[in-house]
Amino acid sequence: MITLPGLSRSARLLARGLLVGLLTTAFLAPFYLMLRNALMDSQSLTAPEWTWWPSTMHFENFTALFDDPAVAMGRALGNSLLIAAVTAPVSTLLASAAGYALARIPVPGRGVVLALIVATLMIPGSVTFVPTFVVVGSMGGVNTLWGIIVPGLFNPFAVLLFRNFYLQFPSEIEEAGRLDGLGWLGLYRRIALPSSGAMLASLGALSFIDSWNSFLWPLVIGQDPSAWTAQIALSTFLTSQTVNLPGLFAGAVVTITPLVVMFLVAQRYIVEGIATSGLKS
Repeated sequence: MITLPGLSRSARLLARGLLVGLLTTAFLAPFYLMLRNALMDSQSLTAPEWTWWPSTMHFENFTALFDDPAVAMGRALGNSLLIAAVTAPVSTLLASAAGYALARIPVPGRGVVLALIVATLMIPGSVTFVPTFVVVGSMGGVNTLWGIIVPGLFNPFAVLLFRNFYLQFPSEIEEAGRLDGLGWLGLYRRIALPSSGAMLASLGALSFIDSWNSFLWPLVIGQDPSAWTAQIALSTFLTSQTVNLPGLFAGAVVTITPLVVMFLVAQRYIVEGIATSGLKS
């Protein structure tokens, strides 16, 4: 909480309100500029005079976005949605299962596996990018959606978060499950997994956002336009030969809308999941 010592209660409330208003304005300013530019034509957008809002709103920029024969924006949005919708739940469940195994199952070499997972976080992505491309390419994953999806299904950071969460999970509940005859798989499926709903929701939302915004890997793997994602399709509006600013901003508005909706729905779970992950002070 923001504290302002030395001021009266009304002055503190006024100062907090002004500060929150300034922060809100700074946060919403990019969205305002994006929507404003998306509703302008090229001449008005590049004019030296500043206008707060276009006198004539060009909604045809959005229709032209999907009517452009050179860029299949509708297909690209569908590809991005499919990739994110598969990556988010699968990667989260895999991380949850791995985190539970590292936290609860006493198997030989568990510490070594944990050390290897931590070590992968220290390796820059640029180091593993080319070997990953070689492996996926040798398996026929170029110009396919599964070639984009599979490398993103394994998230070592999420594994560590789930491990910390399950280390804090009350062992008494699991002991009660053991008395009912549950094994490790049953304990995970019936007790641990349902109890980690906040973590699943928060990391799933973050994984969805990360998959939706991914650019470099889909650009390298999805070389054919049929495998383009929304981010790749957006990049075609701004090249060294052509500059279509209204189309670029209209596409940005369209592609950012699912992320805004996702964040508004899952923001409470994101905060709650991080707070219960073991990273809180």
